[in-house]
Amino acid sequence: MKKSKLMTLNKAIFQYVNDGDSIVMGSGLESMIPFAAAYELVRQQKKNLNLIAPISDILFDILIGAGLVLKITAAWSGNVSAGLGHNYRRSLEKGIPHRVQVEDHSNFTLGLALLAGSMGIPFLPTKTLLGTDLLRSNPRFKVEKSPFGDERFVYVPSLNPDVAILGVQRADEDGGCHFWGNLGLSQDAALASKKVILLAEEIVSKETISSDPNRVLLPSFKVTAVVHCPAFSHPSPMQGYYKRDHDFFHEYHQVTKQEAGFQDWLHKWVLTPSSHEDYIRLLGERVEQLRVKQRITAPEINYAFQ
Repeated sequence: MKKSKLMTLNKAIFQYVNDGDSIVMGSGLESMIPFAAAYELVRQQKKNLNLIAPISDILFDILIGAGLVLKITAAWSGNVSAGLGHNYRRSLEKGIPHRVQVEDHSNFTLGLALLAGSMGIPFLPTKTLLGTDLLRSNPRFKVEKSPFGDERFVYVPSLNPDVAILGVQRADEDGGCHFWGNLGLSQDAALASKKVILLAEEIVSKETISSDPNRVLLPSFKVTAVVHCPAFSHPSPMQGYYKRDHDFFHEYHQVTKQEAGFQDWLHKWVLTPSSHEDYIRLLGERVEQLRVKQRITAPEINYAFQ
């Protein structure tokens, strides 16, 4: 019998995330962002992290302000509904709490880098960066002539992160999982990464996962740990379960304009709660108010072939 991969969030972060790791968080773009894992990284004071994602809303900003980040490999960092993150700006403009390194990407090239990593190849070519300033800001991009003609391409080097922390709607104890909605770069991130930590809204049976193979995000053998973590994505939305908490994002933007305001916010929402469960209790009725009430289901399908 296989050993269950189910464990607490605290244990998964402690055991499988090391100082200096490169971590994908927020591969689903603006939805299913694993904020619960980010808060646990702060509580455990992981250091010198390289954060990788196309868009992780305020998650990057929080971790930068908390002093955990050495580098970001991203297309954008900030607060989607309000603008740039104040901690990100303070870091680059004033070195507070320290200056983070930035490896610039477009959303597309970050996807190419993770796709190349998932395929086990050193790079993938594109024309989309030709004529852009990204070739100046990211020296890792190389412009080369095609070996099959005179066309020039930008070679995007592959990424193989140490850890991908991904959110899913449901998973079994062995790492089988279902994801629906906007996949973003989640599948490529999972396949490219050395370790995968799944945060799941629900834990279900293996039979439930195998009943619908088209919603399976990645093979279970790629999964390192499974965490049952309801509402892990708050304040970002989760398809079929929670709406986006717009007010939370706007409140964060206002209160973090000054560094002291961010420290107060961090103490209230991250450091005072000792666990994700405490954070949910602190939110109170807010979680239920965000819960999706409407049901829009896909028509039934038949997988039988005999």
